[in-house]
Amino acid sequence: MKNIDPLTLTEKTISGIRKGAFLTVKAGDKLNTMAIGWATIGYVWQRPVLMVAVRNSRHTFGLIEKAADFTVSIPLNETMREAVNFCGAKSGRDLNKFKECKLELTDAKQVLSPLIKMAGLHFECKIVLKAPMDPAIMHKDLEKLYS
Repeated sequence: MKNIDPLTLTEKTISGIRKGAFLTVKAGDKLNTMAIGWATIGYVWQRPVLMVAVRNSRHTFGLIEKAADFTVSIPLNETMREAVNFCGAKSGRDLNKFKECKLELTDAKQVLSPLIKMAGLHFECKIVLKAPMDPAIMHKDLEKLYS
């Protein structure tokens, strides 16, 4: 795996996330992955950032609240589609998604949360900001998509 400027792959990143990606977080001895289908990539405070939203009802939310980092693994082909869909439909509160989907983990180089071992794009993310997302301030057009 080689290090590259994450913004050189913006189009591939956004396209891949729209199809479904894994967000994986480790907090203490707890580990979970979930599917994400949207994110924002850019620069904040002169640093490359990948921003994701995790609903407070998600099992992953509690882990992210305790963690300093997370990883995002984006499949570049369809071989992981079933696993992404499963991880988006099932909760890590109820089962071990890694075992159920036969997902292999590998150590990240810069963060404690592991990466999902697969062909794809991998982002090792340090949490620089946590902010609540208030549905009351979302544009009304979005409400029908997520209610």
